[in-house]
Amino acid sequence: MPGLYLAGLVVSLVGMTVLDARFRLFFWRAPWRAAAVMVVGVAFFLFWDALGVALGIFFIGPQDLLTGVLLAPDVPLEELFFLLLLCYTTMNLVGFVQPLVARGLRRSERRRP
Repeated sequence: MPGLYLAGLVVSLVGMTVLDARFRLFFWRAPWRAAAVMVVGVAFFLFWDALGVALGIFFIGPQDLLTGVLLAPDVPLEELFFLLLLCYTTMNLVGFVQPLVARGLRRSERRRP
């Protein structure tokens, strides 16, 4: 069923956006900084993909679930959405964990004599 993978990625991105909006983890905390981080992260991984394709490491396998739209040779449209999801998930996780770590460090400093 063509497009199913893209649909799953879009649903997952919507879920990440809802979590971000609810808990102010990434874009809702600092939108300009988040956009810059996202662009740099996705650009890095697209470069990584291009290098992998050029070296013959990465290639498109079975395309039953893909749309068939290619951004470059052996780089499907879905790859861009996957990289967006990868970066967004990572930064939401960082935004969630940072306050927990900071809180734990403050507690441990208060306990020291």
